[in-house]
Amino acid sequence: MNVELPFAPVDTIIRRNAGDLRVSAGAAEELAREIQAHGARLAIDAAERATADGRKTLMAEDFEVETVVDKDDLELPVAPVDRIARIDIDDHYRVSMDARIALADILEDYADNVARAAATLAHHADRRTITADDIETYFALFQ
Repeated sequence: MNVELPFAPVDTIIRRNAGDLRVSAGAAEELAREIQAHGARLAIDAAERATADGRKTLMAEDFEVETVVDKDDLELPVAPVDRIARIDIDDHYRVSMDARIALADILEDYADNVARAAATLAHHADRRTITADDIETYFALFQ
């Protein structure tokens, strides 16, 4: 699977949750893959909600978001999130800007939660670096 999301913002999200731990490149890559898969699943559900409402455009409310944050407050870039939203939905759907921002916000919260847990796992393993194994272990345990 081609990863649409750049690793640098994902690395930044992990680092803001890592405290004094280092972050391996593999951890950022693995989390980017997981974020992308989660975003694609959310977009499928959003497309189903839009279809049920007789629309071809995904809106923020299709992602069950009531208030859309300012995109400048997000670490994840909106353009790759747009591509993630379109991975598994039909080409006839459009994704509104508010929906892209809403999805980016959801995915960033998701990444923060995973990163916090990965930091806990690294501490528990008495390591100074968050690795891809910590990300994988989180998903093996909690998904």
